[in-house]
Amino acid sequence: MTQPSFVPITAADQVRPARSLAVPSAWTSDRPSDLHGPGQPTGRGHGTPGPDQGFALRLARRFEDRLHLGPDEERADVLLGCALVASRRAGLFGRAPCIYDLDFVMGLFGFTDAAAPSDLVARRGALFRSVAHSYVAQRALVDAVPAAALGLAVDRTGEARALLAAPA
Repeated sequence: MTQPSFVPITAADQVRPARSLAVPSAWTSDRPSDLHGPGQPTGRGHGTPGPDQGFALRLARRFEDRLHLGPDEERADVLLGCALVASRRAGLFGRAPCIYDLDFVMGLFGFTDAAAPSDLVARRGALFRSVAHSYVAQRALVDAVPAAALGLAVDRTGEARALLAAPA
C-alpha cells in the first residue's frame, strides 16, 4: 500500500528502486558432463536410475538369517551386491525395489539355497568378492547380470541362472 506524500517517514522506510537484471545470453550444452540428448546415457557403467534404490539395502538385511555363504564369501559383500542387483531390476521396471526383487536376486545367485550348484557358488564368489569395498567391483557385478535375466518372474530363477551363465 502506498504512503501518502504528506505523512513524514524516515529515510530507511523509503521505497527503494528495484534492481533490474540483465537479459541472459544464449546457453549451450558445452560442458563435458552435460547430456546431449533427450534421455539418460545407457550401457555398461552407467547404471539404471530408479526411485528410492537405497531401500534395497534395508530389504537385504531381512535375508541375513537365511544366507548360505560359501567359504570365502562375506556377509557384507553379499547383502550389498544383492541390493545393487535388485535395485537395477526394480529400475528396469521403473519402480522402487521391493522384497520380491531381493528374493529373486538371492535365488538367482543361490544364496537362499543350501544346495546351490557348485559352479554357481564358484562364479558368484568371484563376482561378489570385495563388492562392499570397491565401486569398480560393484559396477562389474551389476553389469554381469543381463537385463533379460532380471526381467523374468520370481519363479523363473532357473531360466535366469541359465542367462547368467551364458557368455556375454
